[in-house]
Amino acid sequence: MAPLTEEAESEDLTADTILELLANRRRRYLLYALRGRTEHVELSRLAETVAGWEHDVPPDEVPKNDYKSVYVSSVQCHVPKLADANVVDHDTDDHSVILAENYEQLEPYLEVVIRDEPENSTLQRALESHTGDGFFRSIRENVSRLTH
Repeated sequence: MAPLTEEAESEDLTADTILELLANRRRRYLLYALRGRTEHVELSRLAETVAGWEHDVPPDEVPKNDYKSVYVSSVQCHVPKLADANVVDHDTDDHSVILAENYEQLEPYLEVVIRDEPENSTLQRALESHTGDGFFRSIRENVSRLTH
């Protein structure tokens, strides 16, 4: 398999690269947290969000060691891999990221793997609120309660 940096130059992500990028849960969570953002987000803030989703608790309830684990692996491994594929733009001066050009190629596949994320979790609730599914689900639940 060719290094990701070579593929980023060609602008096209191969199937192998897409599968490699999405194979890691933490990378998927980073991408979920970046969706819809129009400004760079500090990695420390992303790490709090991801750690909360991994432990199914609000970000401020994540134990410090768990937060550090997410932050360090994101800085050292996951963000550089996504940046090499031009899926995120990583500002190394202020440790912030934003989605980049190649994210558009990855997004349809990310939408497919969202379906396999844990149900009834803080992650699922965040994903629903982003996509609007949560709104429609709440309407269906309210209508169901009224009819019973």
